[in-house]
Amino acid sequence: MPPRIDILTIFPAMVDGFLAESLIGKARREGRLDIRVHDLRSATTDPHRSVDDSPFGGGAGMVLAPEPLFAAVEKIEPPRPLFLLGPGGRRFDQVLARELAASEGFSLLCGRYEGVDQRVTDHLVDGELSVGDVVLAGGEVAALLVTEAVGRLVPGVMGNDLSAGDESFSDGLLEYPHYTRPAEFRGWEVPEVLRSGDHGRIERWRRAQALIRTLRHRPDLIEARGGLDEDDRKLLAEFGLS
Repeated sequence: MPPRIDILTIFPAMVDGFLAESLIGKARREGRLDIRVHDLRSATTDPHRSVDDSPFGGGAGMVLAPEPLFAAVEKIEPPRPLFLLGPGGRRFDQVLARELAASEGFSLLCGRYEGVDQRVTDHLVDGELSVGDVVLAGGEVAALLVTEAVGRLVPGVMGNDLSAGDESFSDGLLEYPHYTRPAEFRGWEVPEVLRSGDHGRIERWRRAQALIRTLRHRPDLIEARGGLDEDDRKLLAEFGLS
């Protein structure tokens, strides 16, 4: 069974619209992904279906109130852990995406406005997830990022399951460059090695390209791997990249 992913938001149509398209939409329709979107306003009791209120102590903006959020979660009992999308949590990365893809399920709570009442953070959710040091209008975009990153790792979702193991961050490196037809475009040619038919050399070239690209653009990833080993250095030298 695929992991069940529940998303709680005040904009369910926005989230459902995105999740109806591309690989994720196809996987949902085929039953390969169990993604459920819930409207936080469904648990409100007032005529205006209010989910927010002004903050105690004054200040700009509105805050998502605890009552409708607790009520919505208790009504549907989504799978745990329940993560609030926010800046104070664990940084979401490919390692965590793989962990969640292998789990039985998890849920995502999308904040809005100035944030959520602290009692939601303290007593309702199991933790926070951060998608980066940026400020968004709400958690929906972040929730979609998490859902797509996790969903495409579930077996059967991608057309070629081997693809997920050959991408950026799968081995702590950025991905190697890709080319397709035509072999020559405006004077720029596809590297000869990719047209050679020598699959062993192609794999070595791709590995070398991944190494050099990571060194140039994300040296922190190389440092996290403990630096280049002797085999890495020999590979870079083989293709004149040292």
